[in-house]
This record gives sequence, C-alpha cells and structure tokens, in this order.
Amino acid sequence: MESDLRRGGCQPCEGGMAGLSAEAVQAGLQDLPGWRLDGHTLRRDCHFKNFYETMAFVNAVAWIANREDHHPDMEIGYGRCVVRYSTHAIDGLTANDFICARQINALLA
Repeated sequence: MESDLRRGGCQPCEGGMAGLSAEAVQAGLQDLPGWRLDGHTLRRDCHFKNFYETMAFVNAVAWIANREDHHPDMEIGYGRCVVRYSTHAIDGLTANDFICARQINALLA
C-alpha cells in the first residue's frame, strides 16, 4: 500500500471497500508536508497573495480532480483555500486521497 500512496493515479472506488488503517494514514502523512488529519479527512490550508492566485490554484486543483476522477471539498476566499480530501463512498481515507494530496503539494512547490 505504501508505494500506492507515492506513485500512480487514482483507482475507481466503490462503497463497501476498506479504507486505510490508522497506521497507513499516519505513515502517509509523514510524506505530506502541510497536510493534517481532520476527522476522516486530509486537510490543507493554503494561503495566497490575492484572489487571482487563489483562483488559479483552485482551477488547477479542479483540473487534477477531473483527471483523477477524485474530487476534494474546498472552501475558497480572498487569499485562501482549504482543501479537504476523503473518499465519500467509504466515509474514510484511501490511497486516492493521498495521491491527490501529493499532486496538490506538487502544485504548491
């Protein structure tokens, strides 16, 4: 599972499958600077200089979400965006959440 969190794209997820164990989630967070566990979600608070940069980021996240067919919840305001990933079909975290979070970190690098 660990290699799945670092490489590859998202895989289709159906309800009824098992989410990641607490140990796998903690291990995955070690490789995701800026992200934290917030209940059953991964959360990152992003800050930008202005609204334009915020919206450019939001649009890039939307492009990734569409490509991966895995969509975050986002809160958007002037100079800020909160990104939350979870796998809604299982009400928990899967490798897909970590894959997308890693791609968001690449955007912000």
